[in-house]
Amino acid sequence: MHNSSSTIRTRLSLMWVFVVLNFLARDFHELARPGMLNQMMEGTVNGVEITEQLMLLGGVMIEVPILMTVLTLFADKKIGQWVNIIAAVFTMAVIGMNNLEPDLDNIFFMTIKISALIYIIRTAWNWKT
Repeated sequence: MHNSSSTIRTRLSLMWVFVVLNFLARDFHELARPGMLNQMMEGTVNGVEITEQLMLLGGVMIEVPILMTVLTLFADKKIGQWVNIIAAVFTMAVIGMNNLEPDLDNIFFMTIKISALIYIIRTAWNWKT
């Protein structure tokens, strides 16, 4: 397979899109859980009060993978390599923190996202600069 810098950038960017789509799919999937919509409307989900600070934190957490879809394509190669690795490790930590007591569907989505992030780390690590 051709491994030019543009091919690697495209591959990494698409993997970040894949990660973002899996975050969205998991969140959408959660809406079907009995009582979830009521909890959200009441402002407390699984016993956690949804505050403005928590919403901001959630926004920052999802913005990292969204930003990486673009940054991967436009950053300098050396910077892109390290930012991909750091962002993937950060995103793995976020996934772990948000799944302290996962159910089966969360384990499924977590496995998919972590696998994609491992691929991102491996690809960025092996990206010849």
